[in-house]
Amino acid sequence: MGNSQNGRRMKLADRMGRIKASLTGAAMARAAALIAEGKPVISLTTGEPDFDTPRHIQDAAIEAMRAGETRYTAVDGTKALKQAVQRKFQRENGLAFDLDQIIVSTGAKQVIFNAILAAVQAGDEVIIPTPSWVSYPDMVKLAGGTPVLLPCSQADGFKPSAAGIADLITDNTRAIMLNAPGNPSGAVFSRTELEALGEVLRTRPDILTISDDIYEHITYGQAPFRTLVQVCPDLAGSVLTVNGVSKAYAMTGWRIGYGGGPASLISAMKILQSQSTTNPSSISQAAALAALDGGLQTVEEQRQAFQTRRDFLVERLSAIPGLDVTSPDGAFYLFVGVEKLLGSSTLAGRKITSEGDVVDLLLEEAEVAVVAGEGFGMSPYFRLSFAASDTALTEAASRIERCLTALQR
Repeated sequence: MGNSQNGRRMKLADRMGRIKASLTGAAMARAAALIAEGKPVISLTTGEPDFDTPRHIQDAAIEAMRAGETRYTAVDGTKALKQAVQRKFQRENGLAFDLDQIIVSTGAKQVIFNAILAAVQAGDEVIIPTPSWVSYPDMVKLAGGTPVLLPCSQADGFKPSAAGIADLITDNTRAIMLNAPGNPSGAVFSRTELEALGEVLRTRPDILTISDDIYEHITYGQAPFRTLVQVCPDLAGSVLTVNGVSKAYAMTGWRIGYGGGPASLISAMKILQSQSTTNPSSISQAAALAALDGGLQTVEEQRQAFQTRRDFLVERLSAIPGLDVTSPDGAFYLFVGVEKLLGSSTLAGRKITSEGDVVDLLLEEAEVAVVAGEGFGMSPYFRLSFAASDTALTEAASRIERCLTALQR
């Protein structure tokens, strides 16, 4: 007997028409499918450290399991982990939060999602400097808000100016997204830039600023990292500071993020979390506690490795005609301009008219997977992750060079 539903499409909620699948996720999946077919593809799509989670963090998780810490915890995280987050914010950023001003979630992504869903509704606008992480605009759309994109040029270091943000603020502005070090650009704010931004935000204390600091410990400049409230402590009542253990401690799969901000916002985020995922993994929380309290030695070792990889790739790719490479001040990505390649063609006559053509060419002929810039709100660029082994990056650079230098201009 046939299925009576054959040929009929299930009706989905209208909100699903506002968003699309993550472009980075799609690029990762495409590369993984080719690798599964036996193709020697080098995937530089993933924002994930290639290092193993440090041993002392693994051991803490094992000990927690053996001690029976495998049950539900408080929705917003264990008291012990929230206290460790308190200490981290105070020790590393000079920020003081009460426990009711802290939430622990299933990744920093959930912290941001909860905050946007709690604060943004239909008719609200959220200013997002671009290039930006692919998920910010879709989170805003899902909440019923309108993303207002602020293009930031390569000449300005891919960073928004205070004046640029001020020009976009309207009566409908509900939130502003900040991400530094930035994904995909690696841009880092200076103290002066944060002070100037603070002057603008003081005029509108009703606007929520979400400061996504997930790449905090992966910076390459001489000046220390500073977060917004650290520089402008009087803004604490309207800023959510977001961080997590995934990037700095090579713990992407553990899914632990945290945020500190106004108690009223954190309370609303906790209610949302109680009706979605409830608490993050108890075992992952024990591991995150060990990470936050375990010092920064392994973090610094990994940072140094990333810096060596950055310097290598910037030198190699900058020498390839047609590529415009800016050396990032943080994170582990290169955001590479390809405008000079547009209009060229391969020896076989394949035309290059867009960044998508460049990305496809690199995947299909060089067997190197990168992510098109359109997903980050800026073209024509592609993002390349150097969170990969030295061997993989050396081979990828050679393949990219061979492929692109053969183009006919």
